[in-house]
Amino acid sequence: MKIKIKARTVLLAQKINRWRHTHMSEKQFMLLLSIPTGFLAGLSAIIIKKLAHYIRDYFYNVATHEDQYGLLFFILPAVGILFTIIFCRYILKRDVGHGIPGILYAIQKNKGAVKPYNTFASIITSALTVGFGGSVGLEGPSVSTGSAIGSNIGQLLRLNQKNIVVLIGMGCAAALASIFQAPITGIIFAIEVFMIDISMASLIPIIVSSFVAILTSYYFLGRAFEYTITTSTAFMPANSLFYVGLGLFVGLVSAYFMYIYFKVDKRFKKIESPWMRFALGVSGLGILIFIFPALYGEGYEAINAALNNESSILFENSIFSGFQDNKWIILVLMLAIIFLKAFATSFTFAAGGVGGTFAPALFLGAFSGMFFATLVNTLGLGSLNITNFALVGMGGVIAGMLHAPLTGIFLIAEITNGYSLMVPMMIVSALSYAINRVFFKDSIYTKAVSDKGVRVSHNKDISILNMITVNKLIETNFKTIRPEQTLRDLLPIISTSTRNIYPVVDENGNFKGHVLFDSIRKIIFDPEQYDTTIEDIMLLPDYLVTTEDSAEEVVKKFERSGNYNIAVVDGKKYLGYISRALIFTTYQATLKEISDD
Repeated sequence: MKIKIKARTVLLAQKINRWRHTHMSEKQFMLLLSIPTGFLAGLSAIIIKKLAHYIRDYFYNVATHEDQYGLLFFILPAVGILFTIIFCRYILKRDVGHGIPGILYAIQKNKGAVKPYNTFASIITSALTVGFGGSVGLEGPSVSTGSAIGSNIGQLLRLNQKNIVVLIGMGCAAALASIFQAPITGIIFAIEVFMIDISMASLIPIIVSSFVAILTSYYFLGRAFEYTITTSTAFMPANSLFYVGLGLFVGLVSAYFMYIYFKVDKRFKKIESPWMRFALGVSGLGILIFIFPALYGEGYEAINAALNNESSILFENSIFSGFQDNKWIILVLMLAIIFLKAFATSFTFAAGGVGGTFAPALFLGAFSGMFFATLVNTLGLGSLNITNFALVGMGGVIAGMLHAPLTGIFLIAEITNGYSLMVPMMIVSALSYAINRVFFKDSIYTKAVSDKGVRVSHNKDISILNMITVNKLIETNFKTIRPEQTLRDLLPIISTSTRNIYPVVDENGNFKGHVLFDSIRKIIFDPEQYDTTIEDIMLLPDYLVTTEDSAEEVVKKFERSGNYNIAVVDGKKYLGYISRALIFTTYQATLKEISDD
């Protein structure tokens, strides 16, 4: 059955490609594809959002109307994560993982190819995790689902790598535009975070897909803003120093979150049993939500409360409800929420939940801005608008954690329906990004990819080198010789070899060195030297390529050594050589494949 479906799919793709080669150019075809891609990616974001909110509203209402609501807050996130694990292990039989790093890895190493199950897996798993109270977000799964839809459309139509990557950008921009009803933010996010090399030919389809997605969102949701703001004032230049202080603060908060996130992840990965990880993770998460119910779910109600300077959210269904008139207790609870959100999100992921870190970043930013402005006002140092600082704090943490300052700036501009806070957003985003870079050279997304040995960068040369698989560059037409053999034994090898390097390999296949033709040129015609052992005339190279090296590292070794060929080893085992000429030729071919020129 699967073979028949695959055959029919291939036949359909061939018919579509024949038709489009006859009737339209590649650019026109990509523009046409932006419409269904934008619609499907936008619709998938809406489905994730509505499904998670439906589950959340039902069980949250049950929890808050029961006398034992605290116990339910403790249990519900565990139930959602358990359902997520069951779906992944026994139904899907695959690990869904964290979506956006997976897409970044696919762009760099798999020519943009994303598995078909990624088009629906995150919809189910993130809705279960977040709907039942997991302290993560829906934006990451929405973006990865939209990107997977774009990738699979490209694979279905047998498009080249360049066009598949553009389709991924379309899906990414469309999903974020749909979930926030912020089309410009979606486009900028695709460029900043996915690091897509944009030309005008590829930018236009991404714009169209974002436009189609937001129309889809309007059709199904109306003008349903995620974050409602009832008060806002224009930027006051006299408050610039306070915004500088906020930028430094949220930069440190973003770095703190990432530190805790990676530390907890590392600790839990050392636990072999997934059920032990689940038990420890949900226990920690449940305790935190029991004490601070504001940590329940993605937290958009808590963010809205912070934006409207409503500290009552800290006390609802909480053991601290008797202290809501004490300003200093409010400040302490705000600070506790900021520091504990990192643990709540980390425990959710560590236990087996699926979600994103975009919403936690917004949560941290809103409460950081609220805390900073409230502290300044309480100390009598100023009279700051809480809403403005909460909004700018949101953009600042996004800029820091995602290493995406423009995304933070334009997201706040679009959700506030104006650009009155553009100047403070520029100050805070730039400072937060700079502070975070002091501690982390990678963003929260690219760190997971770099841990796999793939460097994600806006540098086009590095991006292209990441797409090159080193193992495919190994040349094996070099004739080997043993170290105990002699120059006399080497002569017939020289006469039949097409290369001027002769690797020296022992009986176990271990690389010992090599003989260069130029180094023996003076003695090759001297019969008295023919009994010299290879071990005495071989050279030990200063540089070797290993199977773990990336193409970027290989290029650096060529630059440092000045060699034209470098031996490749797996541990001590000899595999072959990589040539400078071949890696350059492969670079040129890859550049041509992904270039719009």
